[in-house]
Amino acid sequence: MDLLPALPDQDFRKVLCVVAHPDDVEYGTSAAVARWTAQGVEVAYLLLTRGEAGMPNPPEETARIRRGEQELACEAVGVTSLEVLEHPDGVLQPSLDLRRDIARAIRRHKPDVVVTGSWEVEFVAGLNQADHRVAGLACLDATRDADNPWVFPELVDQEGLKPWRVRWFLVAGHTEPTHGVDVTGDALARGVASLEAHREYLAAIEGHPAPAAMIPMVAAMGGKALGVEHAVLFRAWDFMAPPPILSQD
Repeated sequence: MDLLPALPDQDFRKVLCVVAHPDDVEYGTSAAVARWTAQGVEVAYLLLTRGEAGMPNPPEETARIRRGEQELACEAVGVTSLEVLEHPDGVLQPSLDLRRDIARAIRRHKPDVVVTGSWEVEFVAGLNQADHRVAGLACLDATRDADNPWVFPELVDQEGLKPWRVRWFLVAGHTEPTHGVDVTGDALARGVASLEAHREYLAAIEGHPAPAAMIPMVAAMGGKALGVEHAVLFRAWDFMAPPPILSQD
């Protein structure tokens, strides 16, 4: 079996991770984030909901708990920019408002890399959750919107946010990954710590495996695909590369 290539992340400067809920980045991706921040990359998180429907507690209490746990998770991997929007958890809609909010964040942060989760119905962990699917597709559309001056012109006219072109678009959890990031060692340990930070949330999920067991196991499977001990895999698109149909022999 041919090994996947390593993601050419040596030139990454700014990364924006766009996900539906607190904890979504922590199921593997945060280990790659830890590697990037250790290399001096600026990484920001944009959460589309507060995750208020994710625990038995009353929604406002859950939102408060999950925000605090997400802040601790960010600290574990060196992320200093966290924005949490208030789209409704559990019933996220693929609306123009959602796309505009993501495009706004892209224009504001000016990342050369956007990371999101899979929008497949069946992804690497089984059947995908509804909000995850909506978030992934909305992020893809918004990444293109962010580069188009005629989509959401109010972002320029009213907010002064000029169009921005993203170089790399990365999807975590995809069933057909194209690249990997070696997270062996400290990056993996910090990734585990970031999921452990969601202590109350994980305690509310009956039978949830310990992060210290689950994350290294998943990363070891990724490592086999990359030829290293532990890796995080992504399906990656380079928006500045020729279209695939023009790259074929």
